[in-house]
Amino acid sequence: MFKLEIIVREEKLEEVIEALGEVGYPGLSIASIEGRGQQKGLQEQFRGRAYTIPFLPKRKIEVLIRENDLERVKETVIKAARTGEPGDGKIFITPVVDVIRIRTGETGESAI
Repeated sequence: MFKLEIIVREEKLEEVIEALGEVGYPGLSIASIEGRGQQKGLQEQFRGRAYTIPFLPKRKIEVLIRENDLERVKETVIKAARTGEPGDGKIFITPVVDVIRIRTGETGESAI
């Protein structure tokens, strides 16, 4: 099993959620976050004055997937989230040792 932490633009959130559901992973967690990458924020101009927005709003999606679905899910997320512009996001992949469903006590992949 793997845990994917997917950082995406706010406007791509719904597309990524729908794509994950279509490949069999409707259960996920979402958090609002702020961050910056290579673009290092934004330079904006307001009433003739330049100012910098150091951190941009993003959404973080966490989802657990089965090992044999990893490549398919990665490609699905990339296709749904990509705009081709800086700031499209990242996918962090972490192995998961075990999962326990608290309500039933199920463990492993059956608890996903």
